[in-house]
Amino acid sequence: MKRFAVATAAIVLAFVPPVFAAGVADSITVELAVARAVAPGAPVSGAYMQITNGDDAPHALVAAHADVAENVELHNHVMEDGMMKMRRMDSVPLPAGETVTFEPGGLHVMLIGLTGPLEAGSRFDIELQFEDDSRQSVTFDVR
Repeated sequence: MKRFAVATAAIVLAFVPPVFAAGVADSITVELAVARAVAPGAPVSGAYMQITNGDDAPHALVAAHADVAENVELHNHVMEDGMMKMRRMDSVPLPAGETVTFEPGGLHVMLIGLTGPLEAGSRFDIELQFEDDSRQSVTFDVR
């Protein structure tokens, strides 16, 4: 009888779809994803977007990944000693229910060691990684 119950449970579970907890990426919307076109041979470029956290809890963008560059970093411009300087960030806070804008002179994704030219009219993907390790692939238009 016990074998029958175990076998029946195994058969039932084989047909029940797995349940996964929703990741942070499910509550994030990305719009206006663009990257700066650069001349052939240029080693760096920047990428910009608007990220909206549609959740009622704060989250964070902790990394970005792209095949178009050897290194992809989160950066911000800050005023320091009367000069505007660019600083790498370990994470970008995404407040609950708010939109965070990545733009020239502010937050941006830095593409370092480009593996090829970023020509106007082309497109490429950046994978955004959030604090729970969930990820979202976003297509960027090069302009």
